Amino acid sequence: MANSENHPAIIRLNPTQYAHILDNNTNVTRVLIGPLTHARQDHETKVFGPAEMVLVPPRQYCVVKNPVVRDGEGKVKVDPNNLQVKLQYGEEEIRLEGPPFPLYPGEQMPVGPTPLRVVPPQSALRLLALRDHTDGSEKRVAGDEWQFKGPATYVPRVEVKVVDTVHATVVQPGRALRLQARQALEDSDGKVRKAGEEWLMNKAGAYLPGVFEVVLETVEPLTLTDKRAIHLRALRTFEDEFGKQRRAGEEWLLTMEDCETHIPDVNEEIINPELPLIVLTRKQYCVVLNAWDETGKQMMGRKELRRGERSFFLKPGEELENGVIKDVAVLGDDEALLLKAVEPFSDAEGVERTPGDRWNIIGPCEYVPPVEVEVLKRYSSVPLDENEGIYVRNIKTGKVDTVIGQTYLLKPDEELWEKVLPDTVERLIQDPHGTILRDVGTKAMVKRDKTRVVTFRAPHNTAVQVYDYKEKSSRVTWGPGLVMLGPDEQFTLLSLSGGTPKEANVIKCICLRLGPDFMTDVVVVETSDHARLSIQLSYNWHFAVESNAEGASKIFQVPDFVGDTCKSMASRVRGAVAGATFDDFHKHSTTIIHAAVFGKDASGAINKTRNFSENNLVITNVDIQSVEPVDQRTRDALSYSVQQAIEITTKSQEANARHEAERQAQEAQGRLERQRLKDEVEAEKARQSLLELQAESSAVQSMGHAKAEARARAEATQIEKEAELKQAELRVEAKKIQDQWDLQQVRDRQAAEIAHQKAVNDMQVQMAKEMAQIETDRFKNQVDAIGAETIKSMAQAGPELQAKLLQGLGLKSVLITDGSSPVNLFNTANGLIGAQPAQGGGAPALPGAAEGAGFGM
Repeated sequence: MANSENHPAIIRLNPTQYAHILDNNTNVTRVLIGPLTHARQDHETKVFGPAEMVLVPPRQYCVVKNPVVRDGEGKVKVDPNNLQVKLQYGEEEIRLEGPPFPLYPGEQMPVGPTPLRVVPPQSALRLLALRDHTDGSEKRVAGDEWQFKGPATYVPRVEVKVVDTVHATVVQPGRALRLQARQALEDSDGKVRKAGEEWLMNKAGAYLPGVFEVVLETVEPLTLTDKRAIHLRALRTFEDEFGKQRRAGEEWLLTMEDCETHIPDVNEEIINPELPLIVLTRKQYCVVLNAWDETGKQMMGRKELRRGERSFFLKPGEELENGVIKDVAVLGDDEALLLKAVEPFSDAEGVERTPGDRWNIIGPCEYVPPVEVEVLKRYSSVPLDENEGIYVRNIKTGKVDTVIGQTYLLKPDEELWEKVLPDTVERLIQDPHGTILRDVGTKAMVKRDKTRVVTFRAPHNTAVQVYDYKEKSSRVTWGPGLVMLGPDEQFTLLSLSGGTPKEANVIKCICLRLGPDFMTDVVVVETSDHARLSIQLSYNWHFAVESNAEGASKIFQVPDFVGDTCKSMASRVRGAVAGATFDDFHKHSTTIIHAAVFGKDASGAINKTRNFSENNLVITNVDIQSVEPVDQRTRDALSYSVQQAIEITTKSQEANARHEAERQAQEAQGRLERQRLKDEVEAEKARQSLLELQAESSAVQSMGHAKAEARARAEATQIEKEAELKQAELRVEAKKIQDQWDLQQVRDRQAAEIAHQKAVNDMQVQMAKEMAQIETDRFKNQVDAIGAETIKSMAQAGPELQAKLLQGLGLKSVLITDGSSPVNLFNTANGLIGAQPAQGGGAPALPGAAEGAGFGM
């Protein structure tokens, strides 16, 4: 077989190497261990290696899978038939420190050299037995668990698996660990624990839990103060840390009087870890429900009154009534409390109270109601002006009375009563006129205190009727006046017609105007010749008021006196117009309508007024505001006739006016001509005076002009010369300033250049000094660093080396030159040994000189 890189003929192994050789004849793979030189046969093949043996350092281990079988002396067993090593397939072997070893064919190393695990103090390894084995003198069964505690070094075994590392938990003073047993065990105190059982370990220090113990949590202590308590409940029957037997479900409190800190036991449930302290001041009290008695038992349904100053914790099951602390009722002079007894008892004054009794406590005083008393309300006396009042109802009899004009405090059997009014009346009493219109929006109503007596201020010259449904009587109040309703009284609501023509229920009011006033209506009539006319009439009216009560109530007998009056008047007018022709009515409309409205007396004269005895309404006048035909053709004809009459009248007035205007124009023209002649005469006189004045003015003007011109010319010449002189002086001054400035600039520039050059020279001198000093120091430092002997050696090294080279060649003397260059024996020596000559020195070595040149030996 030809040699190759993978199959070398000669296999050389170092002392720490090995290789696997396959014998193709027997199909057996053997191990070659160095140091060895092996000549590979043709039937042999190298399948692995050379490779370094496995070296396990001290305090390390490795895992070998499918290890070889060894005899009692530690030798490897082989198959006697084929000399193949025997393996333990599926097994693993842990090998510790020792001499290097090879891996036999079939062996594997899944875990290389690995440091042994060091278990620190206060720690342990939780181990699990994978198979039955003997650990020293103790037998282990598969599934057993135990701990390997530190400090120690753990040597692994193939029969054991490391499940977890357990660390000790430091238990601080006043704290505890909550432990749970995974199976039945005996704890560190020697107590037997069942599987799933929980307990506390409260010993201060480091605690390493056992193999079957689980640390659930670290239990923090609860701090108790004088303002904080703990509400606990027993989950099961046990004995607490104070030695008291607690039954399952029992609840209790821990306060600062019991202990300062408390670690909750596993058999305890914390209901409230921060139960607050109930603090009552001197002006406070509370009612505790389900209070505990003096023997320490809870009395369900019991109420206990507690008044300050004091502080306490609510015990289990206790609670504050309504969950609040109440303030002591401090009553003033005008305040009172309405009380009701819910249980029989005797009050502070010795009065026996039965359930349902009502009484009041009137101030000034402080009052704390007992648990047998219910406070219905707290109220104050009501101060009332002479025009104010309230409705008071007796709850026993149901009678409602009014209290007006005094300060009133309700009695125990009295309460304020609310008087309800219709919405329309509510809006009317808030209107200052007591009137609202159907089509006009009203203002937002102000909420009224319904317990106050309803009042309404009747405007001037009005009347308001109030009806008492209990007494079945009415009364009338004349304005201006104040109306105050009793409990059973209501306003008489009037619904009057309004608008033009009149419509029913347009006006709502509670006060009736007495007049004088007017009302307007539109009446459609028809003449005897069938001409239909629309007449707008306005009636003046007032009420004839009588002083007695019967007469006062009579004006309210007709609910809608406006609508009834207008209907009655319209009927009379239509009847009267129906008996007259259109022309006759057009000429005598006023007489016909007045006669129809007021009627005629026995002598045929028209009456002055029209009286309605039903409600004492008096019509004093009727005004015809407009008469218009209803028929369009009649209206057009009437309009044309009126226009013609107006046109004729207008033209006549225009002719008269034109004649008068012409006369006045002629008179004005004459006066104007005469005035013009007078004005011309006056103008001529004025022109003559003007000419005279102009002549005098021209003479004066010519003389003044010449004089002023001469004076101005002289002054101008003087000013001009003075200005030229001033300019010359200023130019001289400016030239002087400019020359001085130029000279100063030259001086400053020269001074600056001199200073700059001096500074530059100083800097260069300083730099040269510093550079010279630096070079001196550098050379000195180099000489000091190298040393005198070293420099001497360096100077002698070159010549001595060249001399030694010549001696090494065995030459006593030699000279090679080209005849033109100076002889340099040192460079020649360099050339003889093949070195490059130094630049610029010596003749170059001749080619072939080392072979063909002759040397004297």
